[in-house]
Amino acid sequence: MAIEVDETRFVETMKEQAEIGGTDGGGLHRLALSDEDAEIRAWFADQVSEAGLELTVDEFGNMFGYREGTDPDAGTILVGSHLDSQPYGGIYDGAMGVVAALELVRALNDEGIETRHPIEIVNWTNEEGSRFQPAMQGSGVWAGEHDIETEYAKTDADGEVFEEELERIGYKGDVPAEPQRDYDSYLELHIEQGPYLEENDADVGIVTGIVGFTWGAITFHGEADHSGPTPMHYRSDALVAAADVITQIRRIPDTLGERTVGTTGYIDAKPNSINIIPEEVTFTWGFRDPDEAVIEEARARVLAEAEATAEREGVNWEYEDRMWTDPVRFADGCVDAVELATEELGYDGMRIFSGAGHDATHTHKVMDTGMVFSVSEDGKSHSEDEYTSWDDCYKAANTLANAAYELATE
Repeated sequence: MAIEVDETRFVETMKEQAEIGGTDGGGLHRLALSDEDAEIRAWFADQVSEAGLELTVDEFGNMFGYREGTDPDAGTILVGSHLDSQPYGGIYDGAMGVVAALELVRALNDEGIETRHPIEIVNWTNEEGSRFQPAMQGSGVWAGEHDIETEYAKTDADGEVFEEELERIGYKGDVPAEPQRDYDSYLELHIEQGPYLEENDADVGIVTGIVGFTWGAITFHGEADHSGPTPMHYRSDALVAAADVITQIRRIPDTLGERTVGTTGYIDAKPNSINIIPEEVTFTWGFRDPDEAVIEEARARVLAEAEATAEREGVNWEYEDRMWTDPVRFADGCVDAVELATEELGYDGMRIFSGAGHDATHTHKVMDTGMVFSVSEDGKSHSEDEYTSWDDCYKAANTLANAAYELATE
């Protein structure tokens, strides 16, 4: 028996959440632990209450809404995503997964359906990692991948401390940030954030795993000097060294795997003046691939390039590893449940590997995990241009609901 999400209500709820932190450009600016995050959390708590769920907030701010099952010995099915956004990001990234989880429960309530397994929906704290690093922070603490005291002490660019900001917005709960129940499975809906579903005319993505990635930063230390009188052979220019390595970060993926990508997303140059030779430059690397060995090779190559460049340009250098995640392969049972849902609903499903990190990266350490992807038009995300048609949103939400229902009735 298939269940059906109320499309009109789903779209209305999506539009409602998008007003909180909405931008003039049609996007979303709702950073973790900001005032806007506090507002959307209060909104989520209201939705959870109206759906008849038991709300709990753990000590890291992760929010859960629990619906009882008929079998007290059956493991809980966890469904959800995150409500924080990138700076001036899109309205679908993360939020659609939470709204779809709400709609799953509402659909069951509408039909008076009880499930053997309990169902719990979740809003994870700081998935994006745009204000406080690392990304997927809340699920990482919950799954035991990060030490909570270390993460509490993290600061943002303005020096604000994570724990203090969590307390300021009123969402430091008293429940330990760790699994409080016996969990069976986790399902997460997300936009693809890439072009593959659209390029293949697929309706829904059946996600089989998530790429691993390495994040880090390199700093070159040169010498500040006047940009006019200083001869070129006297210079120790940190920015020239950085530019050489950044170019290699762009080129290294082409020599490795078909799905390897590399990015420099952050640069800080000092003193950053047109008339001064840069004395210090920090920039980041980010490599992703489904193969752990490829990620290790990319990291090794960029560090070797930095060492060679420092010697060539006469500068000193140092590096910092900021994040590492292994590639994830999802459980067959969860992948099969998503695929079965697409078949029963008559959607064109496509098996796909995620090129972005998600909270599912951490939950798979605790329970069987799977994901559903919606089409991302032109593959755009993390910008106000992010777009998924309401029809594609609905198909993905309906797939998630039916896959979760299948798992919850087994």
